[in-house]
Amino acid sequence: VLLAAAVCTKAGKAIVSRQFVEMTRTRIEGLLAAFPKLMNTGKQHTFVETESVRYVYQPMEKLYMVLITTKNSNILEDLETLRLFSRVIPEYCRALEENEISEHCFDLIFAFDEIVALGYRENVNLAQIRTFTEMDSHEEKVFRAVRETQEREAKAEMRRKAKELQQARRDAERQGKKAPGFGGFGSSAVSGGPTATMLTETIIETEKPKVAPSPARPSGPSKALKLGAKGKEVDNFVDKLKSEGENIMTSVSKRSMEAAKVLAPPVNMESVHMKIEEKISLTCGRDGGLQNMELHGMIVLHISDEKFARIRLHVENEDKRGVQLQTHPNVDKKLFTAESQIGLKNPEKSFPLNSDVGVLKWRLQTTEESFIPLTINCWPSESGNSCDVNIEYELQEESLELNDVIITIPLPSGVGAPVIGEIDGEYRHDSRRNLLEWCLPVIDAKNKSGSLEFSIAGQPNDFFPVQVSFISKKNYCNIQVTKVTQVEGNSPVRFSTETTFLVDKYEIL
Repeated sequence: VLLAAAVCTKAGKAIVSRQFVEMTRTRIEGLLAAFPKLMNTGKQHTFVETESVRYVYQPMEKLYMVLITTKNSNILEDLETLRLFSRVIPEYCRALEENEISEHCFDLIFAFDEIVALGYRENVNLAQIRTFTEMDSHEEKVFRAVRETQEREAKAEMRRKAKELQQARRDAERQGKKAPGFGGFGSSAVSGGPTATMLTETIIETEKPKVAPSPARPSGPSKALKLGAKGKEVDNFVDKLKSEGENIMTSVSKRSMEAAKVLAPPVNMESVHMKIEEKISLTCGRDGGLQNMELHGMIVLHISDEKFARIRLHVENEDKRGVQLQTHPNVDKKLFTAESQIGLKNPEKSFPLNSDVGVLKWRLQTTEESFIPLTINCWPSESGNSCDVNIEYELQEESLELNDVIITIPLPSGVGAPVIGEIDGEYRHDSRRNLLEWCLPVIDAKNKSGSLEFSIAGQPNDFFPVQVSFISKKNYCNIQVTKVTQVEGNSPVRFSTETTFLVDKYEIL
């Protein structure tokens, strides 16, 4: 029978210990404290015995993974169980160090419980343990989706009601009558007057979008997610624990970091709105050289007001790379060629209302290496049993500003977490998909190059293909709409544009 599984230091101090039978804390601490004294330094064993128990152990850098079993337990099964325990730890911990183990102690305990139940080994492998501990539920996802939909509908209904109330108040003011009452409890109603007006204004005020200019981001620590009184209670509780000598580990989860990201403000759409969208598909060789680069772009026009249905778009094309342009069949091609204006063949006709219409598209296909917007150089070199990987990026197209850049490097499976050396930006290790994600918030002319160094067991071929994803609000081909005019009278029209440059595929093979 397996009595306990523990990760302890070489001095016998328990970092994480899970007991599978009834044992007191003093008993398990005593057993683990006695463990280092029993080990013979001269002999290379994987177990050591006392009169009552057997220790089966495996060294892990500065720590030990120890199983405490009864003396009549099957040693071969125990060694197999120990091997599985040792493979579980790198799944949750980046480094085999005391503070990292302490930070992920609950994850490890849940995983230990999947391996052993009531002292006996369960028939599970590493993949099954991952699945069981994730507890991914389809029903929960469906429930959340339904709840979000209901919340959105309730908000939309609230906005609609608020607008109706505001309109009723305005109509009453125009006609010189009292504002209509709002239903109260039973048959009583709030009479029109200051109270009713105040209530309506309060409802409307909460729904007005705030168009205040965004303040400059302070250089000091962010106070974005600030909680109320409950947060203070939690802080007081943590302070009490610290004053009593407890070591409180603070860890910020990935989800909370993502929630704290400031969402981009909505595009202020005019009656004439244009989307300029480009997508890039690129394949490079690991030793340099562009195998293929293909870029597709399009201008999509959306008109929401009938007054501006008969217009012309003035396009400015400053591209010098040889982009192939193509207009919509209903667009006057001669007008576009001669004057770089997009208008309908029949000037008496109007553009469709309230629908997205593609009016101009372009394509660029090349194998010219100087056209690559962002070069990636990945250089793995073997050193003994491990591999040292140096990877760097450089922005070649300095007019671009790339946001939310993620460079994804595949890793060999079953070798644990990579040891990170130097890094510009941040990284995430996805142990389930065996990926290292190098995350860079912005790459532009001021921050055009950076590097990452790490080492891990593997072969040079294990780290390819490297994949890149990003989003940009500046397009690659310098094609813009500079002016919109009406067909009759040639008077200018207010318009808005939304530019995006996205990645379809970006691989270094």
